[in-house]
Amino acid sequence: MFKGIFTAIVTPFNNGKIDEKAYRDLIEWQIQEGIHGLVPCGTTGESVTLSDVEWEHVIEITLEQVSNRIPIIAGAGSNCTEKAVKLTKKAYKLGVAATLQVTPYYNKPTQEGLYEHFKAIAKAADLPVVLYNVPGRTSVNILPETTARLSRIENIVGIKEASGDLEQIKKTKKMVSEDFAILSGEDAQNLAIYELGGVGAISVTSNILPAKVSDVWNIFESGDKDGAKFIQEELQPVNKALFIETSPIPVKTSLAMMGRIKEEFRLPLTRMGPENKKKLIETLKGYRLV
Repeated sequence: MFKGIFTAIVTPFNNGKIDEKAYRDLIEWQIQEGIHGLVPCGTTGESVTLSDVEWEHVIEITLEQVSNRIPIIAGAGSNCTEKAVKLTKKAYKLGVAATLQVTPYYNKPTQEGLYEHFKAIAKAADLPVVLYNVPGRTSVNILPETTARLSRIENIVGIKEASGDLEQIKKTKKMVSEDFAILSGEDAQNLAIYELGGVGAISVTSNILPAKVSDVWNIFESGDKDGAKFIQEELQPVNKALFIETSPIPVKTSLAMMGRIKEEFRLPLTRMGPENKKKLIETLKGYRLV
């Protein structure tokens, strides 16, 4: 079972191409800061604007740089089941620990459609699958009953929950087995989800504060709930600021101001508006990041 903090890591670009040096340096810093795992080529990694060749290259760089020190969950989802199956088979050959599979965006499948989609992916390769529920971006919500049904497929091992609905997450926890991993996908709710039985998070905030985000989980797991609450509350302003515009715009902007990557995006994402950037800078100053 996957536990702890997995950074939904950004994909650095330089003049339109993947910035391999910046990416390798970023991975190394994440590991040194105590992160538990990485998720390349997710939403935060601008996966939908990567070509298949670029997607494979990012995964290969990640595997090579990590060198088996921490697990890698590769984003391999699509709103086309056939493409998600293709990426999953490729991820299996590359040697990742698992794949992250987002709900099919735009198509808006029924619950039965969701079940059949994820079932087909799970059958494609002998590789653990983590579901990704983020209705705010996909317009489709995996209901607890569907998650429970999917959890009975042997290699579907967990879910990244970014529905924002703690009651739904609580219900899901009651309906799945103890070893089915519920991971927070909403940094502002990390601790609340741990308290409901979550076992970690796939985090945006850990791109810029890996040690702090990891500390919340580590301290919570040690039994010090008050200590975990103190750090979680300390992180709430930055958790909010990183979504002041569409993610990953603010987090990549933050990393650029920290000198770790170039301030570069793939269209249709663009640079932050000046007013929002000022607000972000003020927040980052409070954490001595800029």
